[in-house]
Amino acid sequence: MADEHVLHTGSSFMDPLKGLLLTYIMPESCYDEFFLNFNFLDVPCLKIVLSKGLGIGIILGSVMVKLPQILKLMGAKSAEGLSFQSVLLELLAITGTMAYSICNKFPFSAWGEALFLMLQTVTIGFLILHYGGRTSKGLLFAVVYFGLLVLLLSPVTPMSVVIFMQASNMPAIIIGRETGDSLMALTYVISSTCNGVIALQVLYYWNSCPKLTEKKKKSE
Repeated sequence: MADEHVLHTGSSFMDPLKGLLLTYIMPESCYDEFFLNFNFLDVPCLKIVLSKGLGIGIILGSVMVKLPQILKLMGAKSAEGLSFQSVLLELLAITGTMAYSICNKFPFSAWGEALFLMLQTVTIGFLILHYGGRTSKGLLFAVVYFGLLVLLLSPVTPMSVVIFMQASNMPAIIIGRETGDSLMALTYVISSTCNGVIALQVLYYWNSCPKLTEKKKKSE
């Protein structure tokens, strides 16, 4: 009776969080193992939780990756030095990853980073055109991109096209923990590394533009 009372108390205490945990962190079998059996050293469940946690952490980090760059562009009202072609290439890689994940029905924690990076990259592409005096083309770029994205994710597009997009970006073999997919795993390893480098560069050169402007004024 005492054991049943303890289990019931533990279950009722965690009930408000159960839905959240089951949706984003762990399957119900692991929930029972942790919070009903109090076995916090179950290796398979620990691997699942670690994988999910890392995925969510990467997603939260991706929200901030390009935000400093966007704020920098808006503050300077200039996109000088940025290549629109480079943005398109990056967008192609991100879109391939996202479309491949959605079509394979991978969990959001495995590809959410690509979604937020895509939105930020599209914003940067628009700002490059906008501050270059081509606002109408910037709007057209956004509309065309999202239209093509909808088409890519629709049943009209063969799966082979999506696979080709992803494979052409990251043609290598490595085992992915959460999805079990080699292409997805390498994509996120390289993507996370590159995003970290970009973020560090933005922070390092944050105040470089004012100095450059002052030098130009003195030379004039």
